[in-house]
Amino acid sequence: MQLRFECSLTGEEYVSQQAWRNASLTRCPLHPNGGCGFARHGSYERRSPPGTFIARWYCPRGHRTFSLLPDCLAARLPGTLAEVEAVVGAVEQAESVEAACSELRLEIELPGVLRWVRRRVQAIHASLNTLKGLLPELFGECVPRLGAFAERLGVIAVLPALRHIAAPYLRSLPVPLGFRPRCPRGGKPDRAFQHSLGPDPPTSLA
Repeated sequence: MQLRFECSLTGEEYVSQQAWRNASLTRCPLHPNGGCGFARHGSYERRSPPGTFIARWYCPRGHRTFSLLPDCLAARLPGTLAEVEAVVGAVEQAESVEAACSELRLEIELPGVLRWVRRRVQAIHASLNTLKGLLPELFGECVPRLGAFAERLGVIAVLPALRHIAAPYLRSLPVPLGFRPRCPRGGKPDRAFQHSLGPDPPTSLA
């Protein structure tokens, strides 16, 4: 299960400072009174940005792992929220999704780029729509677009700011902004949302 690691670092800073070493989870989310054997469980590596690790803990009684994801990183997608925001922003400013895709992911063909882009755009716009309902006093009059939310907040980097503002609601927001697990056909939560326990990186890297 992913939890928020409140962190103002960029992706590059997170890697260069090895900030996962400073991540702290003092009590088990399932057993706040203790007694479950909750303990740090090393870390796992993400593909992007290169050199990124995520701190992890394990509850033996609950048979569940927990990881702390910094605010700069996208949930359940490689890369940073800034990278996701750049893609969504490009689509919002383009004449069409196809026009935006002509400048993205040049190493793959257009149908693949369209799927890659639409997944990000649909997820972020869904999050913005959800936030309009959750925080109507702040976003109720905003159209569900990054530009409108940026103007309302007075920021350039919208998604990291929203990760902070919407911290109490992250379980209700879809990835990559929030932590709501994907539901496959049948409506049951995706089992992939639970981290695998196996093997940790070498000690020198963990």
